[in-house]
Amino acid sequence: MTRSSNRSSRRRARVAALTISLAVTGVLAGGVPAAQARSGADHGGGLQCRGKGVDSTAKIRYRTETLIKAPLSTVWKVQTDVERWPSWQKPVATAERLDPGPLRERSRFRWTTPVPATPVSPPTTLVITSTVRQLQHGKCIRWTGPAIGKGLRIDRGVHVWTFTPVKGGVLVRTEETHAGDQIETDVPLATDFLGKGLEAWLHDLKTTAEARTRGHH
Repeated sequence: MTRSSNRSSRRRARVAALTISLAVTGVLAGGVPAAQARSGADHGGGLQCRGKGVDSTAKIRYRTETLIKAPLSTVWKVQTDVERWPSWQKPVATAERLDPGPLRERSRFRWTTPVPATPVSPPTTLVITSTVRQLQHGKCIRWTGPAIGKGLRIDRGVHVWTFTPVKGGVLVRTEETHAGDQIETDVPLATDFLGKGLEAWLHDLKTTAEARTRGHH
């Protein structure tokens, strides 16, 4: 085998390790088909919070939305009470605020998800350190930050959420971009897994907020 072939094989192995690991964690697991995941980059305009959106230059991008049949106050509290994420999102192992008080601009939080061993990568923990860049209470939030684990990293992530009261509940929209040399090795595959993660997050947010609403009746 030539040296070029060896490099190509190693690169494919790294991509396989990344995608297998992300799929197994459940953070990027779900049932959205690849074609739908890739179509997320086709949404025009992009979501914004206080005039700021996702990384327009990022190659990996996904946007989706869902209607949650719950009061805005409930949806907002579930989503922004970061330290309780592990109680309703199974893939989130730990979550901690790095500063006191309500979530606001410049708030920082760190959350983790375990990544089991794969045939081509050791077990590790993906550590995501997020900083809130923009926030408008009850309307939108935008945070950024890296996700880093042994042999696995997303250099730059940007995540925007918007919350719009509509007839029957709250329309929650989310859009996220990822950038980094490792995950950009296979953009369609990375976009697919990003999409699955966001669909799973919205599903869990909807389930939790609607259950709390029923419980208060």
